[in-house]
Amino acid sequence: MNEQPRATTQSSQQQQVAFVLCGALAHEVLAIAKRHEWNVALFGVAAKHHMQPVNIAPAVEERLRELIPQFWRVVVVYGDCGSGGELDRVLEHYNVPRIAGPHCYEMYGGLTFEQLLAEQPGTFFLTDFLVRAFNGTIWKGLGLDRYPELQADYFANYTRLVYLSQEDDPHLATQAQAIAERLGLPLEIRHTGYGLLETRLVELMAEIDQARYQPKERHDGKLSDPVLVRHSASGARAGRGRASQRSAARTLSGSRRRSRDGDETDRLG
Repeated sequence: MNEQPRATTQSSQQQQVAFVLCGALAHEVLAIAKRHEWNVALFGVAAKHHMQPVNIAPAVEERLRELIPQFWRVVVVYGDCGSGGELDRVLEHYNVPRIAGPHCYEMYGGLTFEQLLAEQPGTFFLTDFLVRAFNGTIWKGLGLDRYPELQADYFANYTRLVYLSQEDDPHLATQAQAIAERLGLPLEIRHTGYGLLETRLVELMAEIDQARYQPKERHDGKLSDPVLVRHSASGARAGRGRASQRSAARTLSGSRRRSRDGDETDRLG
């Protein structure tokens, strides 16, 4: 893993920053934050929302409304992830920055990801998180635990599996090989480390004390209009589910709490 320059500022050390992040990035962001000794608290959003990206913006917005009154700065560690620009519209409403990138594959792989996809558009990608959580996030998420006969339809047009690895872990490589055999695809492993995810986080944290990153607190008790208009039903359902399960985040000295399906979400530390 390539070492990145350590980014520290006086303000970021004296004032705490909240990271709202996709559960699929939790392990890596925790490691990055520890490496750079940032004064941050991590709050996860369930990775399962990638199965229905319409839920991503409302879920992130709920976190923002909870955290903006409590923290000096809030940073969203997320790609657009199929939200169709809705996530960025929410972030503009609250003046909250997110790191650049459409999704985690690009954040980890950068140009390598683009080249792999150009070579074979039928490439199925895995990351460390997806290897660990394959059964819960992908297999069950696609309903293949209940309808295994759909596997042929889901994966008919894929020609290979590429594992973009963040850690050089033989156990994860073995798991990736088993997944490839299960899907009937040849496996390639490309080690990326934390890639552009770390680079972009370091760059953002180096300037997070600038006034342009001061978040806007909303007091009207309503969702922002773009989310309310387009996603009120799904957002309400997601909100009710999260309200019954919400828990406070732990700081970096704590340990992660993992759901049965391996989805690191509410408690991150």
